Parts: sequence; C-alpha cells; structure tokens
Amino acid sequence: MSSVALLDYGSGNLHSAERALARVGADVTVTSDPRIALAADGLVVPGVGAFAACMEGLLEVKGDRIIGQRLAGGRPVLGICVGMQILFERGVEFGVEADGCGEWPGTVERLEADVLPHMGWNTVQAPDDSILFAGMDADTRFYFVHSYAARKWELPPSDHIAPAKLTWAEHGDRFLAAVENGPLSATQFHPEKSGDAGAHLLENWVRSV
Repeated sequence: MSSVALLDYGSGNLHSAERALARVGADVTVTSDPRIALAADGLVVPGVGAFAACMEGLLEVKGDRIIGQRLAGGRPVLGICVGMQILFERGVEFGVEADGCGEWPGTVERLEADVLPHMGWNTVQAPDDSILFAGMDADTRFYFVHSYAARKWELPPSDHIAPAKLTWAEHGDRFLAAVENGPLSATQFHPEKSGDAGAHLLENWVRSV
C-alpha cells in the first residue's frame, strides 16, 4: 500500500480527497508536517479558491519547499485544481498578479469564455501514452470548477528530459486540463469529485508512485 501525504495548508477539499485516495488503496495522511510530507511515497497538493490566497497558505507551511525538495529527489507530487495552478510561475486574478511555485513557466489567467465559471462535466484530450488516463475512453468526463487556467505550455523542449504529457480541454478556448512531467503531475479538474473516472485516475497515479 502506497503512503500518500495530503498537504493541509488551509485550502482544498481535504476530506473528499482523503476519501477518494483511500478508496483506491492509498494509506493517506492529512498533514502540514514537512517531515511526513517529504517521507510519503506520494504527495497530493489540493487547492480551492484564489491563486494568491492559496500561495499565501502554501508558503506558511513551507509547501513550496516541500514540493521542490520532493521533485529534486524524483519523488511524486500531484496537484489538483488550484494546486495545479500554483505550480506555474504566476497567476493573475482580478488584475492582481501573484507569484507561484515556479515549477513550470507561464501564467494562470482568466479563461476566454462566455460563461464562467466553467462548472460541470467535460471531456479531455489526453495523449496516448498518458499514465494518469490509461485505460479510459476518449469520451470520459471529469468535473471542473474554475474560471482560471494555464492556456499555454511554455516549458521549452530539452534533449535531457522527456517531454511533458499534456492533456487539454475546451471551454470557450483551450486550456491545460492535466500535465504529467516526470514526478510532477497535476489536474485542473477535481478527480475526487469525478466519480468512477476520478477514482480510476487516482488509482493510476497511486500505482505509479
């Protein structure tokens, strides 16, 4: 059984995420203790609300350092919703720009859509070699609740690192629905609210840690 630390930094659906991870066989600990978060087989970083507020909470528990240390050692991290967004360099909401963790270049910005927030079930376009979406049909739907997202992927290609696996979705325009980049993965949608499809994705991730 893989041990998974669910990072508690004051933002996120901790109880539903804990239940969803336990459902797929993970030994889950909800924690803000850096020692536990660093020692677990996998770390999940949830997030609900505004980018700047989430970053403030993350910094208070040294979550940026925990993420960075885990990735430096090739240890798996999964970001969910705003927990995905704060992995980018910056976020812009209501004209206010805030720094993110900077694990990926680029800016999280408002979607260009007639109806916001983007709330409800949507399909995604995942690459054939995806680990997160392995075994799922192309018409599988996941649950989204957001008005902001990364609309471009700006990490330059490297001769030394395998290219990231990018999953896209559309609401008004195209945005990143998920990223798999070595030990760092993230989803803009909520797998813990996505029923059997979300459980399948979490199971795929837990098996990979």
